[in-house]
Amino acid sequence: MEQLSSLTNRKKKTTRLTRNSKIIKTIIAAIQEKKGEHVLSLDLRKIKEAVADFFIVCEASSQPQVRAIADNVVDKVKEKCSEAPYHHEGYQKLHWVLIDYVNVVVHVMQPETRKFYKLEEMWSDADGEEHK
Repeated sequence: MEQLSSLTNRKKKTTRLTRNSKIIKTIIAAIQEKKGEHVLSLDLRKIKEAVADFFIVCEASSQPQVRAIADNVVDKVKEKCSEAPYHHEGYQKLHWVLIDYVNVVVHVMQPETRKFYKLEEMWSDADGEEHK
């Protein structure tokens, strides 16, 4: 949960994102390129307490895959959108890497970590879309 606590002390950008925003498409493509599984985007824009417009959550089956996905997201977003993360954490243990782009937050998790923290349940009032 320490990954989520870091989100509360920063301000969202005033530009609102949509599901078709370039950064969201780039993140999802970067995850899929490294074989991330169970990719889900959560639209948090209608939730007053939300810390971002979107969460993108995915699974990786091993620590090396968590790193590969997270690194690919950072590289592709920098290359295609000219944006660097505001903050990231979780690279030490590689069970859950959070990459914060302020209005969109990426969660790369191992399956057991995802089941334990249940982000989808925590944000169940968000509109979710699975990406195959």
